[in-house]
Amino acid sequence: MSTQGDPMSQQMEFRIDGACDPAFAHVREVFAENFRSRGELGAAVCVYREGRKVVDLWGGIADPESATPWREDTITCMMSVGKSMAALAVLMLVDDGRIDLQAPVSRYWPEFAQNGKERITVRMLLGGLAGVIYADATPDGSAYDWEVICCAIAAQKPEWEPGTQGAYHSFTGGYLLGELVRRVDGRMIDVFFHQEIARPLGVDYGFGVAAADLPRVARTIPNPDGVTLTQSQNASTKLGRAWRPWPKYPCPFNSADFRTAVMPSSNGHGNARAVARVYALLERGGALDGVRLISPALVEAIRKESWAGTCGMTDRPFRYGLGFFLNCPPLVPLGANPRAFGHPGAGGAIGVADPEAGLAMSYSPNLMCAGAGVGDRCEALVEAVLGASAPINP
Repeated sequence: MSTQGDPMSQQMEFRIDGACDPAFAHVREVFAENFRSRGELGAAVCVYREGRKVVDLWGGIADPESATPWREDTITCMMSVGKSMAALAVLMLVDDGRIDLQAPVSRYWPEFAQNGKERITVRMLLGGLAGVIYADATPDGSAYDWEVICCAIAAQKPEWEPGTQGAYHSFTGGYLLGELVRRVDGRMIDVFFHQEIARPLGVDYGFGVAAADLPRVARTIPNPDGVTLTQSQNASTKLGRAWRPWPKYPCPFNSADFRTAVMPSSNGHGNARAVARVYALLERGGALDGVRLISPALVEAIRKESWAGTCGMTDRPFRYGLGFFLNCPPLVPLGANPRAFGHPGAGGAIGVADPEAGLAMSYSPNLMCAGAGVGDRCEALVEAVLGASAPINP
């Protein structure tokens, strides 16, 4: 199923609500065009300029089974965007002096020092250089069991000499960062994020949806033409090996078990308004509206290239910083600035910050995209906000 001209969206009338600064009217037009010609079902887009919200739009259908419209407070699974939120939590502890980027992970998580992982540093972990991309000792279907997954990760042998090969830690990344937070701070990543990031900043995003909020979660619509989703369900692929602990029932995204689990690798729920605000804080050097989460120096560290080239997990060309992707079209297009940074989620969700342009944005759809990148709907919105991406050789 391609997102182009999807019959399901063609049969439904869409409505766009929200506010848009006249200077960004072209963003509203592109958002509307996504519904008219690119198969959008339900989504939201939000843009900040120099710390001020200038676009906050939502529209379409949140749940095609019940024909529930996408409302102002609708939230959806934004998939791997959550890894950047977990990375921010770790960076906050770095800024507080409670974590040393150069220290071995085992200083904080002693059990991690197994099978050749003794010299893996926190910087390697955040920079995608640890090589701990699998959790092979986990039983099938155990992805929601934090202790089981983290014990398996601690016992896992790296796939290569740590520090020699970059890879997107697709499945393990959220657990690695979340467990580091727990070992240092004592709170689980969902509690830390809520208390230290979401509540002070006033954002509607988190890990593990509360029971009272389940009715406002948009239904995720998988796309069989999505490369990441297809590979993750195929045990013969590297992504399939990594995601083997996932439950095998069809479309776990819409189950209450998935939505309420703590799984920052893939199940952070929120919307564009929330994620754009977090990225606006990063674009402003780590502070927004009187709330400072990290220092300007650490924001610059996020943007420093950790590795570039063929990813050891996906075999795709990427550029990676410290817990965040760097601009690398066509798969991770983040606008005209090579120094823009952000994080995509499987299916097309994204958060982006461009400090030079003074812009931050996010997009949160419920219909997953086709292909291996962020999809045509996300690409169109990123270009409308941040300009056309020039080729960057990783």
